[in-house]
Amino acid sequence: MARNRTIYVCQNCGAEAAKWIGKCPSCGQWNSYVEEIISKNPGTGFPGSDTPSSKPVHLDHIPSGEDKRIDTGISELNRVLGGGIVPGSLILVGGEPGIGKSTLALQIAMQLSTLKVLYVSAEESTKQIKLRSERIGNTPGENLYVLSEVVLEHIFLQIQQLNPDLIIVDSVQTVYSESLESSPGSISQVRDCASRFLKFAKESSVPVILVGHITKDGTLAGPKILEHIVDCVLLFEGDHNHVYRILRASKNRFGATSELGIFEMHEKGLIEVNNPSEILLSKFDEELSGMATASTIDGLRPFLIEVQALVSTAAYGTPQRSSTGFDVRRLNMLLAVLEKRAGFKIAAKDVFLNIAGGIKVTDPAIDLAVVSAVISSGYDRAIDRFCCFAGEIGLSGEIRPVSRIEQRIKEADKMGFTKIIISGYNNLKSVKQSKIKILTANKIEQALRLIFSKDMEKA
Repeated sequence: MARNRTIYVCQNCGAEAAKWIGKCPSCGQWNSYVEEIISKNPGTGFPGSDTPSSKPVHLDHIPSGEDKRIDTGISELNRVLGGGIVPGSLILVGGEPGIGKSTLALQIAMQLSTLKVLYVSAEESTKQIKLRSERIGNTPGENLYVLSEVVLEHIFLQIQQLNPDLIIVDSVQTVYSESLESSPGSISQVRDCASRFLKFAKESSVPVILVGHITKDGTLAGPKILEHIVDCVLLFEGDHNHVYRILRASKNRFGATSELGIFEMHEKGLIEVNNPSEILLSKFDEELSGMATASTIDGLRPFLIEVQALVSTAAYGTPQRSSTGFDVRRLNMLLAVLEKRAGFKIAAKDVFLNIAGGIKVTDPAIDLAVVSAVISSGYDRAIDRFCCFAGEIGLSGEIRPVSRIEQRIKEADKMGFTKIIISGYNNLKSVKQSKIKILTANKIEQALRLIFSKDMEKA
């Protein structure tokens, strides 16, 4: 009989110790060490465990060329993955509870009708999966199989018999191995299960999609090594009060991490948003104060987004500064620049900022639109709704140039805007002639004169 070994593992960072410690020396967390029993019983479980180790191969002898990617049938997901699923890859999808992770995983399985897909549900019964598929409404392919199982060894036994082309595991935190004595979701179980799925994916060239939980801090649950093991980490973001969901790649070994996919959550599942500018802009015909449109870029995709601001007299002694979808510290910096450089007295005013659609924006090119919306609300003067902005504001009040200005101008032109205000330091030589009128400003005072001047209203 193999002897078992008892160790203490930090549930926050995964550090191991021979005895219990009150404070983790690695992450500084208190009372995070839990006793776990590790069984020395190798070779239990999954195909390929008894195969000999591979031999070194000369780099010139390795065949070149990329493998043909698997088209998921969801263009937004293909965009984030870099063109589709790479055979033999291990993909981790994380997000808050109820954000749509299981719905997205089931839609992927139902779209791939030509492949044999095994959907392993470790949290829900097969009847629950059936109810969700009926709600989504897509006709599942003949090769979609559902398995409700939590034991890793039993899952691999079914994989051996079925021989699928794609495996989806929902979720990796609820799957456990019988070779370990620790409970499901522990550091050892998550690390061991992910390692076994990685070994299987690389040996069989069958892609595996793992659905993962996140903690209250917004990070993926389990050890940090889980993110290092997988080939791609997809994070599903969104506000439960809004219908929009954003899919980002924080790690991608087979593509860029700068792309994002936008979905709309409905009763029948996730619907792709191919033109986010059309949805994120207001449909009001009248001009309202405190509203400005920014031409922003997230990843490689340009889109227009609406910035809403409200400036009012402070009802209490300390003025409030609140923002939704925008960094409140950057908002405070922009308000200080407005007061110092533009003479806008805002020290005794409440300022509320909102990015329409519940989307978080980190692009600095939105600064000019934020400042314009604040000024518009402060003086209760509407901005021309056919004018948009793209510019970063520095501490001295200068309007700094932003990257990929050609794409921003082209997107604004496509959406029917007639004017765009950008930095005068932007290089416009490469910008092709278009119907939109390009106005430039070097200082924030110049931009405000352009926005609220009569000349612009007549332009």
